[in-house]
Amino acid sequence: MAPTIFTSANLKATPTPTWLRSQSLSATFGVTSVCFRRRTENAPCLVVFSMGSKPTVLVAEKLGAAGLDLLKEFANVDCSYNLTAEELCNKVSQCDALIVRSGTKVNRQVFEASGGKLKVVGRAGVGIDNVDLAAATEYGCLVVNAPTANTVAAAEHGIALLTAMARNVAQADASIKSGQWQRNKYVGVSLVGKTLAVMGFGKVGSEVARRAKGLGMHVIAHDPYAPADRARAIGVTLVSFEEAIASADFISLHMPLTPSTSKILNDDTFAKMKKGVRIINVARGGVIDEDALMRAIDSGIIAQAALDVFSVEPPPKDNKLVQSDKIIATPHLGASTVEAQEGVAIEIAEAVVGALKGELAATSVNAPMVPPEVLAELKPYVDLAEKLGRLAVQLVAGGSGMKSVKITYGSGRSGDDLDTRLLRAMITKGLIEPISAVFINLVNADFTAKQRGLTITEERIPIDASPEAPLTFIQVQIAHPESYFPTSVLDSGMITVEGRVKDGIPHLTKVGTFEVDVSLEGSLILCRQVDQPGMVGKVASILGEENVNVSFMSVGRIAPRMHAVMAIGVDEEPSKESLARIGEIQAIEEFVFLKL
Repeated sequence: MAPTIFTSANLKATPTPTWLRSQSLSATFGVTSVCFRRRTENAPCLVVFSMGSKPTVLVAEKLGAAGLDLLKEFANVDCSYNLTAEELCNKVSQCDALIVRSGTKVNRQVFEASGGKLKVVGRAGVGIDNVDLAAATEYGCLVVNAPTANTVAAAEHGIALLTAMARNVAQADASIKSGQWQRNKYVGVSLVGKTLAVMGFGKVGSEVARRAKGLGMHVIAHDPYAPADRARAIGVTLVSFEEAIASADFISLHMPLTPSTSKILNDDTFAKMKKGVRIINVARGGVIDEDALMRAIDSGIIAQAALDVFSVEPPPKDNKLVQSDKIIATPHLGASTVEAQEGVAIEIAEAVVGALKGELAATSVNAPMVPPEVLAELKPYVDLAEKLGRLAVQLVAGGSGMKSVKITYGSGRSGDDLDTRLLRAMITKGLIEPISAVFINLVNADFTAKQRGLTITEERIPIDASPEAPLTFIQVQIAHPESYFPTSVLDSGMITVEGRVKDGIPHLTKVGTFEVDVSLEGSLILCRQVDQPGMVGKVASILGEENVNVSFMSVGRIAPRMHAVMAIGVDEEPSKESLARIGEIQAIEEFVFLKL
């Protein structure tokens, strides 16, 4: 999972960087340009490069010439490749910016060695697993990446694997080079009229869909955030996860690796697929349980697979998937075209130069930009906002995706005295990050939501309360016709959750029309039940048998002996068996388990 930028835990453990404002920058956020530098006891924190001096940029891995040329126009560029960890730490103390690909680990030791001089880390590519974001934020260092330049290259590689697999190109090539001529052995399958399920309809997934349509394929897609109208525009139907895997002849994976997508293709999901399905993965290796894939191939459920990524790269020499003649394997070549490499070089160079000038890019991934006094006041509400977003998105069911979110703030303060930008960003973070590779913060929250076709509106309700506290409650509503917990849906069709901060701890206080009171810590079980004696005891007994600790329990009801909602906070995740037993209790009508 992406490191949390604004959780209360981080705010307690991490010294707060200081941000200074200068020229006007972004109408989107109504903020001003910011320079990042940790404040020392007696030193000013504004970073200024004089007319006669240039910043120094260390390029630690190969970068395209066009990107280097852009950097050299603004900075002194030091291209030093294949550095050891010790050599990198020695060099970074003299540099204002560092550019890496995936092979260089930019860990806490690197930021410590920089002594606060390092202001920007640029990752030439999408993933930033090799950069310690928490340490970067602590040391006042902005991290930017280059997420768009690889799109076409990755999509083209996905199509190349699709067609090569369908026609056994790699196997036939190896056979003929070994002196054989086996035409009958390598009879393939046609793509025309076959159903391709695109799992993840972002930039790469949508480009794969466009190309597959050109090959005469019927394309469906699953992505909880993709707008249905954008899919329809290119002739693609959005469906549920279950429908996608059950009806596809080919499955192409384009989802990020997050806790919710880790090993999402496993024994259970393979068993639900059409016999003879073929799988392509140019996303992340960890989204497939590789042992389960091998079992599915051996059993005949999966006819073939084409893999560009693996859970461990490079894979061990004895990897059964690589050795199987039913699998085409390539060494993570998705972005490996001349054009993509040049595009990435230009994109990351522009982002790094802009950051050194004090500008902000939509590709920045760790740039909290709230005055320290506002941040301190909103600290407990920041945690509440993110958790309400995470809770709400897990209630969304169906394949049509989210389109509209409404956030309501109840406050005793006037509208002009309540800065909700950070709270909106954290709700967006909670809504999008669990199933996305995007890291959300104040800088890129609105941009990312708009890019995904998600409209977020805010309303402030004045209430009779003390203005000393900035907020009384936060309510998150998602316009969606389907929910895994139908009780959460109001008559207006809005999935609704509401929360408050009590003694510094975020609490869930309303689900749909039912009032509850449960701490948003650990994980949460929601049950709609017939209100009758013994229900609390039955659920608690099942959890107790598995040594699952209940942190809070609350029951909200309309009237005695009618319907009620029971909210249970648990410290550990119950087993599937225990959850199934809870769901089988006769009086329980609806049931959902939520990870926070």
